[in-house]
Amino acid sequence: MTYIPISPNERDAMLKTVGVKSLDDLFDAVPKKHRFPKLDLPPALTEMEAAAHLADMASSNENVREHLISFLGAGAYNHYVPSVVDHMLRRGEFYTAYTPYQPEISQGTLQAIFEYQSLMTNLTGMDVSNASHYDGATATAEAVNLAYAQFRGKRKKIVISPTVHPQYREVIRTYTQAMGLETAGDDPNADLEAGPEALTSLIDESTMLVIVQYPDFFGRIHDYTKLIEDAHAKGSLVCIVANPTALLMLKTPGDMGADIVVGEAQPFGIPLWYGGPYLGFFTTKKSYVHKMAGRLVGETIDNRGQRSYVLTLTSREQHIKRERATSNICTNQGLLALAAAVYMSTLGKTGLEQVANLCYQKAHYAAGELSKIEGFGLCFMEPFFHEFVLCTPRPAGEVNQYLLDNGILGGYDLGRDYPALQNHILVAVTEMNSKDEIDTLVEVLKEM
Repeated sequence: MTYIPISPNERDAMLKTVGVKSLDDLFDAVPKKHRFPKLDLPPALTEMEAAAHLADMASSNENVREHLISFLGAGAYNHYVPSVVDHMLRRGEFYTAYTPYQPEISQGTLQAIFEYQSLMTNLTGMDVSNASHYDGATATAEAVNLAYAQFRGKRKKIVISPTVHPQYREVIRTYTQAMGLETAGDDPNADLEAGPEALTSLIDESTMLVIVQYPDFFGRIHDYTKLIEDAHAKGSLVCIVANPTALLMLKTPGDMGADIVVGEAQPFGIPLWYGGPYLGFFTTKKSYVHKMAGRLVGETIDNRGQRSYVLTLTSREQHIKRERATSNICTNQGLLALAAAVYMSTLGKTGLEQVANLCYQKAHYAAGELSKIEGFGLCFMEPFFHEFVLCTPRPAGEVNQYLLDNGILGGYDLGRDYPALQNHILVAVTEMNSKDEIDTLVEVLKEM
């Protein structure tokens, strides 16, 4: 970010405005013994020395742009980000450490969020979208909060498919550990080849929410329409954790009858970085809008009849009574929501569908070629989008190390989360993987 200096006169003017005489007076509330603790720091460096040191540290990292061919996904995907996305994010009107909401000065930010919301509702087939959450995992946990508030605590059972992302299930357990909730289905030792119908027997009149993933963590595509009908028959809500890129090709969760659709919008214009920050999207039906966490921007007209944008819903404790808040989540990912909106607007419906189709076609080519290698093969036969599970003749960690030694970042080692899948790798293929790269992966594994 830009370095913004202040002069002594400007500093004194600010101190005078807040009613103190010196900088030390600002910290009167902090006990003196804690104000300037002795820090174990190395000798000071000049800016040039510090920049060179940091550059040297950064050069020791390998990345998927310059050094490695990546087939790793499992929730974070290597998609192409058009240069216009970064250009728009770095405009001074948007590039701020805080998301401004004051409508009289922030029409650009509010309109950007409004456009993001509109695009996400079209994508998922739902009625409303909030202004985003930290990431897909927290958005999924917030779906539990919505359901809990909807039933006012009278229903306390959650049915979670074991094929929901393991880290998402872990975040849900952390969120709900003091809520006295009962969970069912969340068992990595469950029959992972069972379809959605296996969850139906777990749903009863005490179930407030059923959570499934689409495509599931293993990349498989299931139609959840029947499961949703069965859940609704028992009075339960259903949340679908969706891959946004896949929604360009598949039946929308809204068409299946889902009540809440959440997920990770990182595939839309956000690089892999080092695991974040990412962008959790959250959409739902209009009837649940008052139980939805976060913020909602609406369109209206001002007193001169001009189109304008305002915050129309904020269910956080800062704006309403603490006991009525459905969540304590305190921010949205404004800059990253803007990135997703710019990405979707730039590619348009046709461009997004082309990205999805490239992912699908390349993944199926890779799956076909890999399954021809002796000892390797596809583990599940269900339709898949751009991820699939590859059975390997050796432990997944050993295979991935061999690939890494040959400049390839292999798939996700499923044995880390599922004890029965020690020799199973989750392979992801996106539009970024060329045919040559896929053929290289196949040749390297043949030589293993």
